[in-house]
Formats: sequence, C-alpha cells, structure tokens
Amino acid sequence: MMQKYLGRAFVVTAALAAGALSGALFGQAPVGKTPAAPTPDVAPAFEVATIRPAPPIMDLVQQIQSGKAKIGMSVDGARVDMGFSSLADLIRIAYGVKPYQVQGPDWMAQQRFEIQAKIPEGVSQDKVPEMLQALLADRFKLAIHRDKKELPVYALIVGKNGPKLTAASTEPEAPLPDSPGTMSIGTEKGQMKMAQDGKGGMVLQGGGQTGTVKTSVSAAGVHLEMTKVTLAALVDTLSAMVDRPVVDMTELKGTYHISLDLPMEDMLALAQKQMATLGMQMPGPPPGASPADAASTPGGSAIFTAMEKLGLKLDSRKAPVETIVVDRLEKTPTEN
Repeated sequence: MMQKYLGRAFVVTAALAAGALSGALFGQAPVGKTPAAPTPDVAPAFEVATIRPAPPIMDLVQQIQSGKAKIGMSVDGARVDMGFSSLADLIRIAYGVKPYQVQGPDWMAQQRFEIQAKIPEGVSQDKVPEMLQALLADRFKLAIHRDKKELPVYALIVGKNGPKLTAASTEPEAPLPDSPGTMSIGTEKGQMKMAQDGKGGMVLQGGGQTGTVKTSVSAAGVHLEMTKVTLAALVDTLSAMVDRPVVDMTELKGTYHISLDLPMEDMLALAQKQMATLGMQMPGPPPGASPADAASTPGGSAIFTAMEKLGLKLDSRKAPVETIVVDRLEKTPTEN
C-alpha cells in the first residue's frame, strides 16, 4: 500500500517542480499593475539571437536527470539562454506578467523553443525583457494590446480572528549538496536544485523560490512545507491549485514558515494540470486508485480549509486584471 503512495508522491512533487518551472511559483507583476513597456526613444534589441525548436520532452527528462537542463530564461554576462519555452512563456517573461494575464490562441502554449541571444555591449541586463519584446515582434510578428478586465479571482485575506502564521527562521539554510542524486535546472530565476529525500518525497531549492520547499506523503495525503515564503509567493502556489487566480490582499509583508496538508486527490489533479503545461501527460490512475483520483480538479475545499488553519481566507470576488492580448502571432519564427 505504501509503495502506491510513494509512487504518487514522486509524481506530485515532480509536478510541483513543473509548476515552479512554468512560472506558477514565481512572483511576477501584481494584479492591477500595468506591465512594463519599452521606452519609445530607446528600442534595445539583442545583438544576435538564434531560435530553434526545443528537443522532445524525453530528451528534456534526460537533461534534468543529468543536471544539464535549462528551462525558462537565464542570463550569464552578455549571454541569454531561454530553454524549453513556449510562446506563452516568452510573452509572459517579456511583459513581466503572470500566466493568466496573457490572452491568445491555445496553440501558443504548445510548441516550445530554445533561444540563445547576446546582449549588446554597454546594455544593461535589465533591458532583457524589452529586447525579448523586440525579438518576438521581429521573429514571430507578435502584436499585442493591453486591456483591463474584471475577472473572477480568489482574494487571499486575513480571517476574522487574525493570522496564525509562524515567522520564518532568520538562520541561513544549508544548500542541497551537488551529489549524484541531486538534479540541477537552470531557470529564469536562477538555478533550481531537486533531490529526493529517500522517503518518497522531494526537496526543491533555489530557482527564485524563497527558502526550501519540501514534500512528504502518507496515506492521509501530501504534506507541503515552505520554509521561507512571502504571502505574495504563496498566492502563486495557490493559483496553481485552484480554478482561478489568487490575489494577495492580506497586506502582510513578513516571511513565513508555512505547512499545508492536502488530500492526494487534490495533488494528483494539480500534477495533471502542471504536467499539461509542459506538454506532458500523466499516466492513468495508479493501481488501486478510484476514477475520482484522475477526474478530480484543483480547487477542492481542502485548499480553503488549509488557509483557514493559517488564519487566512480565500474570498471569491471579481477584480480588475491587466492583460496582454495577442492580436497577431506566427507559429514559427523567421529564419536565423
């Protein structure tokens, strides 16, 4: 019986990593803020850029296992690498928004690319998003406009009895060792390391996350622990677990040690959702699982109950959301 749960745990923790890699756990532009636009009188562009189709997903898995995978954007000096990125990912990075703030055809999240580019001498790395905007317009003929729409969201607010949060430790955490069992992935927010804990769970560290993320599994479900997390970062995690964006309206500015206990069914549904964003498909339900395990969708009551235990509340409402609307986009780039 426990072997079944351990197998599920690996899928779930891998999906949490996928969520991090696809942006679900990374903070971007807050709701209600207009995404940055290039300065009209200064139009920075990459000195040179090469665009190729990304390798098949199984090749990516092998790269992850060997510690050589690059997913999302990384900048090293004048070199910019963007690995296994969809057009939806690239637009999100270029305009500094969250995934749900990009509206366009479904296919732009499917085909994935690898891009290597060079920053011109004397140009700041801060200009990379603007240079990426120019690259998308030039090579993929991207044209967009901005809009603001009232969309259904969950507002994360403080409960009536106040927050019940534990302040994060101020002590630095020991980094994961560079051992054969540790996988290292280059992401747009720096290196992420992943390692199994020997008990069916997984430890994630780096990649823009604050602190260490740990998961463990039991017959009761999945225990998720975040050692140094802000509420702004927590809402990105929650947005991946429920059926609409989550907006931080707590006004809490601290860094916290937060633990969540969630049913396996909810986490399997999250795994399905996150693996789909990377073009991957989960196999059928594990042996002994009920059909509900595969059919359930994120957004179950367990997430809401978990927030209540922290003295917080997910409140359903509508809020103005700045969006990037794709007017034109080619599926393939012009030749290098």
